[in-house]
Amino acid sequence: MAPSGRINRRRFLGSAAAASLAFTVVPRNVLGGPGYVAPNDKLVIGYIGCGTQGMREMVQLIANPAIQIAAVCDPNKFTTDYIDWSLNGIRDSIRKALDDSTWGEKFKGIPGGRDIGQEFVNRYYAKTKSVANYKGCTSYADFRELLEKESGIDAIKIMTPDHLHATVAIASMKKGKHVVTHKPIANRMNEAKLTIETARKTGLSTHLLAWSRRPGYDVIKNWIKSGFIGTLKEIHNWSNRPVWPQWQTIPTDRPPIPKGFDWQLWLGPVPDRPYHPNYTHNVFRGWYDFGGGSIADMGHYSLFPLFLALGINTPAISAESYATTTCTIKDNVATGVVNDVAFPLSCIVRFQFAAQPELPPFDLIWYDGGIRPLVPDELRAAGKALTREGMMFVGDKGKILAGFRGENPVLLPESKMNYIKTEEEKEEGPSTTEVWIEAFRNKTQPPGSFLYAGPVTETINLGAVALRAGRRVEYDSVNMKITNLPEANKYLTREYRPGWELT
Repeated sequence: MAPSGRINRRRFLGSAAAASLAFTVVPRNVLGGPGYVAPNDKLVIGYIGCGTQGMREMVQLIANPAIQIAAVCDPNKFTTDYIDWSLNGIRDSIRKALDDSTWGEKFKGIPGGRDIGQEFVNRYYAKTKSVANYKGCTSYADFRELLEKESGIDAIKIMTPDHLHATVAIASMKKGKHVVTHKPIANRMNEAKLTIETARKTGLSTHLLAWSRRPGYDVIKNWIKSGFIGTLKEIHNWSNRPVWPQWQTIPTDRPPIPKGFDWQLWLGPVPDRPYHPNYTHNVFRGWYDFGGGSIADMGHYSLFPLFLALGINTPAISAESYATTTCTIKDNVATGVVNDVAFPLSCIVRFQFAAQPELPPFDLIWYDGGIRPLVPDELRAAGKALTREGMMFVGDKGKILAGFRGENPVLLPESKMNYIKTEEEKEEGPSTTEVWIEAFRNKTQPPGSFLYAGPVTETINLGAVALRAGRRVEYDSVNMKITNLPEANKYLTREYRPGWELT
């Protein structure tokens, strides 16, 4: 939203016309060159979360001329102990963006934190704007302070661990800011529904970054609609996640809190507990308190665009899970570990769906940790196996096999492909980033709006409830209630630290 005192271009031109001022409007691309965006038309962003994924996406986002990063925030001031998929990937991407092959050469590890975010933004704009010692990006440890002080910010980008997503999003929208967030919207059912309702009430633009254009789903939808696999019965989706250490018990040792790291701010709404590195950086996803597990990590990418493409507009009505178990040795006796603190090493979750506008009732089965469906007979007969990640659509007269996000769909047996007209997959239009930026600038809803993400968000959170309950759970979305197992309703919310309650 435009801050007070900032002249809106349309209002200015309208006022000028009303005053009968005669002048010629010169196109911006003539004044500033191709791709030029007037400073007053830029989307001003507060960037919350400067860890590895936060920095990776910041390097990509900042190059877009339609945005201006004005503030960064992270409870971690600076450290080089982050965990990532490559040792120098973050460093090298920053070097390339800054055109500085020496950046970070003294770091002994993977850098991150608000000091890194602020330095990068200021140096990038100094380079691209040809302004020596650019200091336009402010830095905060507490997102609440950023929201209080940065009145000129239009939108907030949330790159925090999952347990803070709803807290930051709701606070931001209450301050009149548009919100774009990494998945999930929240890792608790009540927080997700409250966040979506806040978006609806405020009318602000919102976007869940798991959205993307997936033309393969349009092909799959057409094949299902054309009856190539008969009546749809099951959708299978599998991932090799987790790709992080997946602990099964609360750590008991007490390492010191790193210098410059505000542990209480990182915990946010979660009740106090001793700091431990097993909770932070990219390993947070494995804990029920802090993450959403593998399905929240990767399932959003495959399922959000699928739900939109197939018109799945209500969440699952039930979920049941099958998870790996672990044991420990206690007094020379093998003892099962009772785990209600972290996601399992691997699992299968079966979701049941009621009939949808264009689909009959069906099951969705999620697999992770290396588990996959049994190789279908049609594939086995051809001497082939399933890839480590993928999707399969099973009807009563055939199957469709596709990549993890619906890429390259084929009918099984593949001989069926000889008798149909192959539809070309095309991904046309602006990039996914440009889509939400333009929507925010125009105060409209992008296709990844929170308003469209309720069914997939509730379904994924229901999976975590089934895992924790250890039994099949039946879900009433309208009343946000587990109807067959009352004791499982406690997993729909969390215990809140005093002062961090959500309303």
